[in-house]
Amino acid sequence: MNSSVTPGPREQARLDWARSATGHSHIELVAASADAGFRSYWRTAGESPSRIVMDSPPDKEDVRPWLAMRDVLEAGGVRVPRVVARDVDDGFLLLEDLGTQTYLHVINETNADALFDAAVTQLLRLQAIAPPPGLAAYDEALLIRELDLFNEWFLGRHLGITLDRDDKEDLDAACRVLIDAALAQPQVLVHRDFMPRNLMPTGDADGPAVLDFQDAVRGPLAYDALSLFKDAFLGWPEARVDAWLGHYHRRAVEAGLPVPAIQRFRRDADLIGVQRHLKVLGIFARLHHRDHKPTYLMDAPRFLGYLGATLPRYPELAPLAALIARHVHPAFAGTEP
Repeated sequence: MNSSVTPGPREQARLDWARSATGHSHIELVAASADAGFRSYWRTAGESPSRIVMDSPPDKEDVRPWLAMRDVLEAGGVRVPRVVARDVDDGFLLLEDLGTQTYLHVINETNADALFDAAVTQLLRLQAIAPPPGLAAYDEALLIRELDLFNEWFLGRHLGITLDRDDKEDLDAACRVLIDAALAQPQVLVHRDFMPRNLMPTGDADGPAVLDFQDAVRGPLAYDALSLFKDAFLGWPEARVDAWLGHYHRRAVEAGLPVPAIQRFRRDADLIGVQRHLKVLGIFARLHHRDHKPTYLMDAPRFLGYLGATLPRYPELAPLAALIARHVHPAFAGTEP
């Protein structure tokens, strides 16, 4: 925190709490990271070891779901950030400092196989955990809400497109295919954002630490594996993604998870991927227009590339492919990776 600027009430409360929680009255806080929600992360400076303060304003993002899922994951053997101190009512947590680099910073063509294998180890542990009683499900209502983001925010708000009746019927029919496929998958604990930006190398035998898990639900088994290899911020050749999905499938079978035969699994991964790609395009448009976070939309062409590679394999999604070609591709001509 810059001492030359008078802090606001929340900033001062954060600093006062950090000094009290660490027992060091002279420390300062420097920005560590922020996410797409309302939480922010701050690193202590002036005392070793450094710690991370999670600031989750209680009127915007209750910290309790994060803590509850953290405990569930840790009990199941998943490496998650360790909590040093907490003030749940005010929305402050003091966490271990896992460093400054996530998988997104360190992964490359040479080390990707090893890093993804370690990530799969954590994912299999996560998927082996029985979803806790009362956990929300990736049910039809949630799937519909997510898919509606594509039409409302990406097509409507961002591109200024109002679908006519025929287009709307085509989109609804495609969404029905995606929803039915998702609900037919084996259901397990789903992180919902299991991707390199939410994995941190730890240097210990427990493997990478898993972050940003507070929105976990009970849902489709292929969702997290697909999210890992078809990332929002990092693209890989299709052949390599296919090999990693096959590797995940083999390990999941060995771990006793309820994975279907490989061809069915690949179809499940493709279709839940289409659902996720449409949803994320909507979310990125909403982040831009509602939350004034424009950088996310820079990755929209990646998702159009994912859709372009997958949709032609499924005749039942041909109307969706045609809709995207007609309405979306002209706005992004020459930008797909």
